[in-house]
Amino acid sequence: MTFRFIHAADIHLDSPLRSLAMRHPDLAELIGNATRQAFVRIIDLCLAEQVDGLLIAGDLYDGDQSSMKTARFLAEQLRRLDQAGIRTFIIRGNHDAMSKITKELVLPDSVKVFGGRAETVELPGPAGRVPIVIHGLSFAQPHAPESLLGKYRPPVEGAVNIGMLHTSLAGTPGHDLYAPCSLADLRAMGFRYWALGHVHKRAIVNDDTCTIAMPGMPQGRDINEAGPKSVSLVTVGDDRSIDIEERVTSVAQFERVTVDVTGMEDWRELVSRLGRALETARSAVGSDHLVARLHVVGATSLAWRIRRDTDLLKTEADDRAAALGSCWVEKLEITSQLPDRREGPTGDPLSELHRLIEGQILGSDAFNATLVGIAEEIRAQLPQECRDILGSDEETFRTHIERLARDGAETVVARLQAAGEGS
Repeated sequence: MTFRFIHAADIHLDSPLRSLAMRHPDLAELIGNATRQAFVRIIDLCLAEQVDGLLIAGDLYDGDQSSMKTARFLAEQLRRLDQAGIRTFIIRGNHDAMSKITKELVLPDSVKVFGGRAETVELPGPAGRVPIVIHGLSFAQPHAPESLLGKYRPPVEGAVNIGMLHTSLAGTPGHDLYAPCSLADLRAMGFRYWALGHVHKRAIVNDDTCTIAMPGMPQGRDINEAGPKSVSLVTVGDDRSIDIEERVTSVAQFERVTVDVTGMEDWRELVSRLGRALETARSAVGSDHLVARLHVVGATSLAWRIRRDTDLLKTEADDRAAALGSCWVEKLEITSQLPDRREGPTGDPLSELHRLIEGQILGSDAFNATLVGIAEEIRAQLPQECRDILGSDEETFRTHIERLARDGAETVVARLQAAGEGS
């Protein structure tokens, strides 16, 4: 007989919202409740598939969470599994290590929360089923700069050994280093399946001896967590084979939608194109809601008006999204520009200015050094948690500054054209 379980991670229940709440209260309410709704879907999936267990590989919470409403919600949902005879296995990640709920909440007896020392749980099963052993180890503190693999117990002979670990692996862009280890290190442990967590992007490495799986997160929280989000339905066969099915759980799906307006000269046509882009994106999304960031690109004579009237264009986009239903515009990004004035006639003031900016200013070492100095000064005055806003490394920081400079130059030229046409 087979053994089946749901592998989930990085749920981040009741994760706090930041700028989204200020920009769009209704959208903030949707996203604010989405992590809970996604967790309910995970429980529903466990019940519908009649699995043997639910494995949560860290970051069930989002930090120093002390809300008793969250505690009650979690207990109620896990009790549904308990009543169905489905066991739950939880390890604490870097966020859970700070949570008071994780340490104090009384959960059903069928829920196993692994502690700061490695433990194993041998699962009794029907006659003829290969023995199943779950290995787990939680973060005792919010940081784990060294590998934790040496603390795990050796695999149980003759059993299918499943390890649970919250890890950044060998390092992933955008993620701090936590319990670092390599794929080779994991394979060398002799476990049949590694249920990992921490990295929010789904990744599966599957072969005949060891499967290493990062399920991603069940619900994105901002545009940097775009795309459908999911958990894994895992089946361990009688022959010790591993079969993994992705099951989408996200309530709201963030997506970047590019709208090319090259050559466009009519404002109404521009608005219609935004609407068509949203409609196309909405039809391709499998989640209940689409949350889109529209990126307007291309050379157009409307560039000055797009930049001047971005608020009006956003309102038009919001209206088209509302008409589609379950569709939201989180933000407009404008990088559209006027047709290339570098090829314009000699003597045209704006063409000359454009050529000067492109050829002598933006590429100037002195200009770039001044720009970087200003940006570094501003960054130093920001709170610690906001300092990655311009990039988390030197290369990203300088690329971002360069893009802002070019975008600012286009805005200046576009506004000068607008002023000229207005006079």
